[in-house]
Amino acid sequence: MEKSMQSYWKRNKSYMLVLLAIWALVSYVFGIFFVEQLNAFYLGGFPLGFWFAQQGSIYVFVLLILAYFLLMERLDKKYDVHE
Repeated sequence: MEKSMQSYWKRNKSYMLVLLAIWALVSYVFGIFFVEQLNAFYLGGFPLGFWFAQQGSIYVFVLLILAYFLLMERLDKKYDVHE
């Protein structure tokens, strides 16, 4: 049982690491560092860099929460730790 719980937490941590990396990429890299390059493109009438900084990072964050929920639901069932 101990070995399976270590595997469970290792997978959980890897999910969190990947999802947080995606969030950081969208929020910081696209919204701050590459804003000038992205502003050459428009989405809904607004420069893309502005969109990432103002709304895109929020939408992506909500989608990442949904992705984490779905991944953890499947992982919990796989390791039989679901409610």
